[in-house]
Amino acid sequence: MKIRELACGLQFPEGPVAMDDGSVLLVEIARGTLTRVAPGGRVSVVAHLGGGPNGAAIGPDGAVYVCNNGGFRWATEADGCVRPVAQADDYETGRIERVDLATGRSERLYERVDGRGLRGPNDLVFDATGHFWFTDLGKVREHEMDRGALYYASADGRSIAAAARPVMTPNGTALSPDGATLYYAETEGARLWAFDLAAPGLIRRHGWPSPHGGRLVVAAPGGQYQRFDSMAVDALGNLYVATLLHGGLTILSPDGSVCRHLPLPDRYTTNLCFGGPQMRTVYVTLSGSGRLVAIDDWAIPGLRLNFNA
Repeated sequence: MKIRELACGLQFPEGPVAMDDGSVLLVEIARGTLTRVAPGGRVSVVAHLGGGPNGAAIGPDGAVYVCNNGGFRWATEADGCVRPVAQADDYETGRIERVDLATGRSERLYERVDGRGLRGPNDLVFDATGHFWFTDLGKVREHEMDRGALYYASADGRSIAAAARPVMTPNGTALSPDGATLYYAETEGARLWAFDLAAPGLIRRHGWPSPHGGRLVVAAPGGQYQRFDSMAVDALGNLYVATLLHGGLTILSPDGSVCRHLPLPDRYTTNLCFGGPQMRTVYVTLSGSGRLVAIDDWAIPGLRLNFNA
């Protein structure tokens, strides 16, 4: 397996989106920007968002929708690895933002749900109707942490509702190829959960002992000292979960019965997406070292996301 480095010196990159022109959009959480990496490696800022832009996706109108977690406090380890440690000292609020790629103009679509402010929106995925699911991981402070939630919202900023809560540290989220299953990765427990969908935006809930109506797919494969981050799906429905501390990708069958780990050279491997010819290039953010890398000629093509044509 050959890994190509496309860009370095990024400030905790996340949320990669492969574009048809060969460029990759991503966020730099510590820089507060939506950024473009051109095919030749040139890095340019699309929009200055502030806070902590996190997951990103192309919406039905061609704009980029961004989960903004509101910002982190950061630490740098002895080996140079950068990592988030707590809620930013200047934290204001979490939010969902829309960025016009042609102008770089951004607007805030959602900041509150049911009278409560969003805490740390993390990742999102659009369904075929043009609505999107997103996770709110919450924020961590010195002596406490939030419980999170999953939400379902319209792209026009007019409709948002809690779909499942409370949810512990929900991070990456994805839909199955047929759109009938919603997945999310739980960071702290390194667990993968699934929600069976009865209709767009409607969860078919499992009863107790499920904490929120979802079903557990797999729990902490590979043992301790790992955490799950963001995720992607291939054309066969296999799940690829960026895995922290173990540093790499955990690759799972849809039922969790098959699992393998692909190690990568950064213990803060945070996110990935498929792109390139025939969707056989895997783009991965190695956030602790500030790099975007690519793995070519992947055996199974990735699932093409709704509206990311």
